[in-house]
Amino acid sequence: MRTLESDPGEPPVDLRKVGAHPDHWYPLAWSHEVKRGGVFASSFAGEPIAVVRPEQGEIFALEDRCAHRQVPLSKGVVQNCRLRCGYHGWSYDASGQCVDVPYLGRAKLPNGVRSYPCCERDGVVLVWPGGSPATPPPPTLGAAADKDYKTARYGGIVNGHYTFMHENLMDMHHQFLHRRNVGNASPKYLGKRSGDGWMEVDYSFRRLEKPPLGEALIVGLLRGASSVPRDLMTIRTEYPYQTVRFWASAENPVMSVWACYTPVDAVQRKNRTYIVFSVLRPKIPGALELAWPFIMRFVNRIFDEDEEMVAMEQWAYDVQGGDWNQEVFPVIRELRELLAKSGVAG
Repeated sequence: MRTLESDPGEPPVDLRKVGAHPDHWYPLAWSHEVKRGGVFASSFAGEPIAVVRPEQGEIFALEDRCAHRQVPLSKGVVQNCRLRCGYHGWSYDASGQCVDVPYLGRAKLPNGVRSYPCCERDGVVLVWPGGSPATPPPPTLGAAADKDYKTARYGGIVNGHYTFMHENLMDMHHQFLHRRNVGNASPKYLGKRSGDGWMEVDYSFRRLEKPPLGEALIVGLLRGASSVPRDLMTIRTEYPYQTVRFWASAENPVMSVWACYTPVDAVQRKNRTYIVFSVLRPKIPGALELAWPFIMRFVNRIFDEDEEMVAMEQWAYDVQGGDWNQEVFPVIRELRELLAKSGVAG
């Protein structure tokens, strides 16, 4: 079995057994999934979490297990600012405290359940699953809060370890995978920068043919000539998030992407990918709205291909009983070291 290189005398690190570090803000739902007066069942690395939006008051998150019989609280009922278990009616407030047992009274209330710091940013519900005090959440996700951009949110369950997702996006040499959708694109590695808990890589793209419609609409080739032509894509992993920015001119990026891969199961062989995708609005009013269905069809096809390939990487890992990858690109070798250092070793 081939593994990450480690210091002499230290055991090798299998990156696919490195868990996502819980001391960060992770997306657990899209805002629209948590209805007013409703509850949404989610999880982080096998830990079930119920996200609750009361009719009045702020959204909150609780351990998705009733303290009584351990059944999911997400099967319960939201009443006022409390979540009531659907089995025996035990009631919990936003702090997780059990505040009412209908047949017991309030004199001898049992212990409650764990609560999690919870907030919303740009259409995404973020939860802090860690044990340490929560740091301030991200102020915004990519360019979603910028009115100069039009934003879509997409993603889904991917049958692969979250580290495969980081590697997939960071290594633009995998564009051969997307040849049916992007044509003959030849990425050129320009350089990288790194620091504590982050690294970013620059690429340019050389084309020998006209780009497909979806890509052309994104980079602005159908909007007319930009003031100063530019060809730069910067991909950044700032643990546990990834971002992509693409410039077609020396002005604002024409594309901005924020992504996070929340582990779903306890062994972290599966993640729910959240992507916040923003495109700069052109000067022609309404042009982006007309082009949007073509753009989204294009980006969803790309995501589907990546999802399928990552799932096959995970399948190979499981069948082979370990990580046999022979990674030769120095950028990905450094990224793997960053992910191993930032996560929780299994």
